[in-house]
Amino acid sequence: MEEKKIGEITHYFDNISVGIIKLTDGSIGIGDKIHIKGATTDFEQEIESLQIEHDDVEGAETGEEVGTKVEKRVRGGDEVYKIIE
Repeated sequence: MEEKKIGEITHYFDNISVGIIKLTDGSIGIGDKIHIKGATTDFEQEIESLQIEHDDVEGAETGEEVGTKVEKRVRGGDEVYKIIE
């Protein structure tokens, strides 16, 4: 199992458990598995929904900011890795 850094968390909406991921190197899509890692964050999850500017999307590319539901609290600056199996 390999991991590739694809971006980082820029914001977290506590009330709706949504993290905003700024994609700096890679793409992300529904069904992908990601690993979010930071000073106090470390968990893996599957992407079940993605939104750009409140619109549902199937995927996002480098340079875009995308929101996704997260299973645990994340923080700005947490690194996001795509898990390649």
